[in-house]
Amino acid sequence: MKSENVVVERTYNAPIDKVWSAITNVDEMKNWYFQLEDFKPKVGFKFDFLGGPEDGKQYLHLCEVTEVEEGKKITYSWRYDNYPGNSFVTWELFDKGDQTLLRLTHAGLDTLEEGGPDFAKENFVEGWTYFVHTALKGYLESED
Repeated sequence: MKSENVVVERTYNAPIDKVWSAITNVDEMKNWYFQLEDFKPKVGFKFDFLGGPEDGKQYLHLCEVTEVEEGKKITYSWRYDNYPGNSFVTWELFDKGDQTLLRLTHAGLDTLEEGGPDFAKENFVEGWTYFVHTALKGYLESED
């Protein structure tokens, strides 16, 4: 069964350089994203973290940066330790002057599905919607 990509878009009242920093600077990411030990927007950089449902099992995420267009786009692989499949998360930024359009695409979710119900597409939709529409928005727009 082929699943469609999850795509979540949001326009922020923040310039593109501020949004880029929020999605690539580990010190900023800790304020709204997962608690990463380290992160660098550099092809080949590997990182991992624990995450999962608030009241459920936590999974070790294994990721590697596969593409970087400085200030505009970053892609990393997204898979789970000891589970089948590999997917890719892409963050794209579009300069709108004082605002920035962010498009997050999570592709390859169909390869994760056999890992069990926690890897269902709707869980990714819910998670990415939260990060893009609530957590990142709150982080970027609270300082104004």
